[in-house]
Amino acid sequence: MKKIQIVCSFIMLSLVCSTISFAADTIKIGALFSVTGPASFLGGPERNTAQMVVDEINKAGGVKGRKLELIVYDTAGDATKAVQLATKLIKNDKVVAIVGPSTSGESMAVIPVAEKEHIPLVSCAASIKITEPVKKWVFKTAQNDALAVAKIYEHLQKIKQTNVAILTVSDGFGSSGREQLKAQAEKHGIKILSDDTYGPKDTDMTAQLTKIRGSQAQAVIVWGTNPGPAIIAKNARQLGIKTPLYMSHGVSSKKFIELAGDASEGLRLPSGRALVADMLPKSDPQKKSLLSFLKDYQNHFKAEADTFGGHAWDAVMLVKNAIEKGGDSPAAIRDQLEKTRNFSGISGIFNFSESDHAGLTKDAFVMIEIKNKDWMIVK
Repeated sequence: MKKIQIVCSFIMLSLVCSTISFAADTIKIGALFSVTGPASFLGGPERNTAQMVVDEINKAGGVKGRKLELIVYDTAGDATKAVQLATKLIKNDKVVAIVGPSTSGESMAVIPVAEKEHIPLVSCAASIKITEPVKKWVFKTAQNDALAVAKIYEHLQKIKQTNVAILTVSDGFGSSGREQLKAQAEKHGIKILSDDTYGPKDTDMTAQLTKIRGSQAQAVIVWGTNPGPAIIAKNARQLGIKTPLYMSHGVSSKKFIELAGDASEGLRLPSGRALVADMLPKSDPQKKSLLSFLKDYQNHFKAEADTFGGHAWDAVMLVKNAIEKGGDSPAAIRDQLEKTRNFSGISGIFNFSESDHAGLTKDAFVMIEIKNKDWMIVK
C-alpha cells in the first residue's frame, strides 16, 4: 500500500512539475502600443488585435507546442517612455521580439535599442525612415508613406489635377510625409503651390486654409493623424472651401469619420483593404484573411476592426511564422522575417528581403472615398 502511495505521489509531483515547467516555458513577445494618449486610436485597436491573435494561436496549440506570452506596455505615445519600456521588455522580461510601437516618432526612438540589443522589432508605424535605410533588426507592417504619396499622386494625374497645396503635421509622421510629397512631386508632374504645417495639438487651422484658398490649388493634401485632419476638414467646410481634400492613410479608421462628421463627406485617401474588404472581388488574395480578421475582431470586442489593428495582426503573425520556421531565438526570428515571401496579411502581401524590410508595394493601397459616412472604393 505504501509503495502505491509513493508511486501516486511521484506521478502527481511529476504532473505538477510538468505543468509549472510548461507555464514557465512560454515564448515571450513584447508589445509597445499607444493605448492611451493622443494616438490611442492607433494603439487601442493594435493592443486588442495583438492579444486576440496570441489567444487564438495558443488556443490552437501554440507554436511548436509552446504557448506565446504577450507582454504589452502602454507608451501613451511618448517616445522617451517607449525607449524605457523597450529596454524593460528586453532586459527584464526577456522577450524574443517586439511588435510596435504605434507611431513613427516612437519607432525611430526605439530603433537604436533594438539594434544594440539584437532584438527583432516589427514596427506598426508608417514612416519610410523606419526601414530605409535598412536596419538589420527592424521591420515594419504599416504601408510606407512613400507608397501612399505615390498612390495619391497617380490618382491626381489620372483626373488631371496637377496643382496642389500640402498641409502636414509637424511630428515624425507628418515630417516624413512632407518629405515624400515634395520629393515625388516633379516625377509625377505635380506642382506644390502651397506648403504649410500645423502642430499636433493645434485646434484651429483656418489661417493655413485661408492661405491655401488663395493659392489656385486644385487639391489639398493633408498629412496627419487624428484629430488634426478632422479639424482641418471642419475648418475647410466652415470657410466654404470647395477644393477637394485628400488625406493620408493616417486616418484610416471610422474614428476619423466620427470626428469630422459631415465634413468628411467626399474626402479621399489611400488605405489598406481592410476598410473595404466586403467590396473586394473574390479573386483578391487578401480577401479571405481580411474577412476573417474583421469577423474575429467584431466577435471579440463588439466593434469594427480597422487598418491599424491590422498592422498588429500582421506583426504578430509574421513573428509567429518566423518562430515556426526557424526557432525562437531573436537571431533566428530576424533571419526568418527577412526570408518572408508572399505572406498575405491585413496590410498587404509582404515580401521582405535583405534590401527591403517594409515588404509592400503601392498595390497594398486602394483609393477610397467617404460617402454617406462610410467607405467606398474609388473607381
